[in-house]
Amino acid sequence: MSIRSDVNLLGRTLGQVLKEQEGEAFFELVERTRALVREVRAGGSDAELRAMLAGLSGPDAGNLARAFTWYFQLVNLAEEYERVRVLAAAGGVRPQSLAQAMQELRAQGLTAEEVEALLARLDLGLTFTAHPTEMRRRTVRRHLEQVARAIPTLSDGGVDGPEAAGIAAHVEALWRTPELRRLKPTVLDEVKGGLTYVSSIAQALPALQRDLHAAFREVFGRDTAATLPLSFSSWMGGDRDGNPFVTPQATRETLALHGERAREVLLGLIRQAFADLSQEDEGEEAYREELQSLFDAVRDGQTLDLVGRLEALEGRLIADGQRRTAELLLSPLLTVARVFGQHLVSLDVREHSGQTGAAVAELLRASGVEADYAALPEHAKQELLIRELRSRRPLWPAGEALPDTLETAVGPIREVRDAVRRAGPRAFGRYVISMAESVSDVLEPLILAREVGLRILPVPLFETLDDLQRAPQVVWELLSLPEYRAVLGDDVQEIMLGYSDSNKDTGFLAANWALHEAQRQISDVCRRAGVRWRFFHGRGTSIGRGGGPASRAILGQPAGTIDAGLRITEQGEALADKYSHPVLARRNLEQALYGLLLSAARPAGELNPAWTDAMTRAAASSARAYRALVDDPAFLPFFEHVTPIHEIARLNIASRPVRRPGAPTLGNLRAIPWVMSWTQNRANLPGWYGLHEGLQEIGVETAREMYATWPFFRTVLDNAQMSLAKSDPLIFDEYLRLLPEGDAHPLATHLKDAYARTVALVQDVVGADLMANEPRLKESIGLRNPYIDPIHRIQVELLRRSRGKDGGLDEFERPLLLSIQGIAAGVRNTG
Repeated sequence: MSIRSDVNLLGRTLGQVLKEQEGEAFFELVERTRALVREVRAGGSDAELRAMLAGLSGPDAGNLARAFTWYFQLVNLAEEYERVRVLAAAGGVRPQSLAQAMQELRAQGLTAEEVEALLARLDLGLTFTAHPTEMRRRTVRRHLEQVARAIPTLSDGGVDGPEAAGIAAHVEALWRTPELRRLKPTVLDEVKGGLTYVSSIAQALPALQRDLHAAFREVFGRDTAATLPLSFSSWMGGDRDGNPFVTPQATRETLALHGERAREVLLGLIRQAFADLSQEDEGEEAYREELQSLFDAVRDGQTLDLVGRLEALEGRLIADGQRRTAELLLSPLLTVARVFGQHLVSLDVREHSGQTGAAVAELLRASGVEADYAALPEHAKQELLIRELRSRRPLWPAGEALPDTLETAVGPIREVRDAVRRAGPRAFGRYVISMAESVSDVLEPLILAREVGLRILPVPLFETLDDLQRAPQVVWELLSLPEYRAVLGDDVQEIMLGYSDSNKDTGFLAANWALHEAQRQISDVCRRAGVRWRFFHGRGTSIGRGGGPASRAILGQPAGTIDAGLRITEQGEALADKYSHPVLARRNLEQALYGLLLSAARPAGELNPAWTDAMTRAAASSARAYRALVDDPAFLPFFEHVTPIHEIARLNIASRPVRRPGAPTLGNLRAIPWVMSWTQNRANLPGWYGLHEGLQEIGVETAREMYATWPFFRTVLDNAQMSLAKSDPLIFDEYLRLLPEGDAHPLATHLKDAYARTVALVQDVVGADLMANEPRLKESIGLRNPYIDPIHRIQVELLRRSRGKDGGLDEFERPLLLSIQGIAAGVRNTG
């Protein structure tokens, strides 16, 4: 079967369920809505559609939004299976595979030894983070997983055929299953949701390891002992920045879940290896005794050198002439043990610099060292912290309970210390300081960690435009401190770059250029300081938050800036898209590794100064245009009218509030709901606004040359194309009707004109229509639009009603939130 036949059958199944559960009249309402939307898309009048929606009751509007939402949930499954089907049928060397990476590296002149050295020095660290646009309840996800498993068995038997009966049963159950959470998810709910995908990844890793060895052997003509340069970590349960629910207890429970899941994965693989390694030597089972010993130790939670002992067993097998057994029957266990260990994923702790600073101030005051640390100038703070780092004494009396203000800061560090003792050093990752602005911000967590006797490696997170521009100087000053270098030792210095706040701060083009230049300059600083470094990219799934295909993003990194590898956040909704199936997990991991290997092998070189000058001017021009828009006194009321930002704040989709503390302003609105609001109305403003002014500054001919030959610039424009293609002026017009002035509002006119001018100029530069280089994605967007349109129009109608009466949001909350969920499912890449 093809994806079209899969989609048709799933759609007919849903239609049958709607008839049975809601009646023929409701089914006809769905079909009539779809037909009217198609007429409007084709240029017809929308009067009949508008009148029909205006006459719907709240429950009917909610059910109508649900019907189209479920259609998208099912279509998404069909698209995922189509990707699996295409990958399974592909022959030869797949694009962006490890095989292609080896071929390209050899073509660049690298020897086998140089490629092995490259693999040995790199690490691709993928970090799971909670994300509010992954709105589906676990109960709903389970039903959808069962449907996904049944899709490969479909035939042309129709909705009554035996292959479709199971799908119909789950669709029927889904229609009566509440999609919306009654309560906000807890931190542990988010952790459990993130760990759902460990099984698929664990199944993909051995195949990926075999791919690496086979590709190396094919290209270089010999075997290699190289292992996958891959690791996993998580923020869920450790990310305290603005989330009061990530308590020390939540961190403790998270680490316990990591341990339980690691044991479950390892014990299953040890059982399989035990069954497979059945060889005997003089009547004795040669290898099972060791596997039984490892099983007992893992089951009992003992700390052991699991990888070392498995590598020794591998060596025995090879020495005994059992190479195939080692490569095919033991390697799944060994590969997963190398990546997941007994810790599963490394838990990072993240905290806002203001909170770590306040905790250190409290600690210094209570211990009599400094009465008002927070009031000290930066140089005095540094001098005091350096003096403390020279001393090994804790500041708080041993055995004495910490006050609540200190316990919330020190408690999570104590919990990861205990986990390290149980599961090894990789149970804990790094300590990330968000909104890092100074050297003292990076030194402060070291003082807190000393209180519990744990060595930590702090990671400054530079987020705003000003912070990114100051980052190279801050890193240089930090690495110039002998006391800090003593803590760092021979370890890698990580530097995290924030895509979300920099974009919200300065706009799409200026943020991309600021991130590019920060990486180049920080890399030079680390090189001069003689320190290995690794950038940690805080990317979202939407273009406005650094999203887009991972391999493209990695290949677009500045040459010479990848030293010890990369870390990248993998956020909520992206986890299901990338890792819901072992075949998809394998494909996404190989594409990311392909990008990493090729990008890391690219030597540092001087950029064309004309291009860097053009980009600097373009970024400044783009930033001015962006700031003029968002600083306009009319902008915030406009934003609140034409997006469902207030309604998103009511949705029980994440444990974290949508705003940081303080009065509601654009400044303290978190970047995820900011971006999500603009995807709901299909303006997608964070993914393109200001680009037109920047390209004008560069000039079309120069921009064409840059697009053709500069990977960074090509990545920026290709991502902008995706954002522009997913924008929809026809739908945005509907949301503009929510303004008292309608589309006559000056900002409405301005944004519509800005979009049209940006599309025209981008197409002129790339020499083609939007997304011409990605026809499959372009087709998917076109196919989805007629089915998303009804949900948008329902949402606008409900927003009008709820905002027009006191208590309206309470009355229409459920159908409104269903519409938000439906649009997120239809558009995808929303946060």
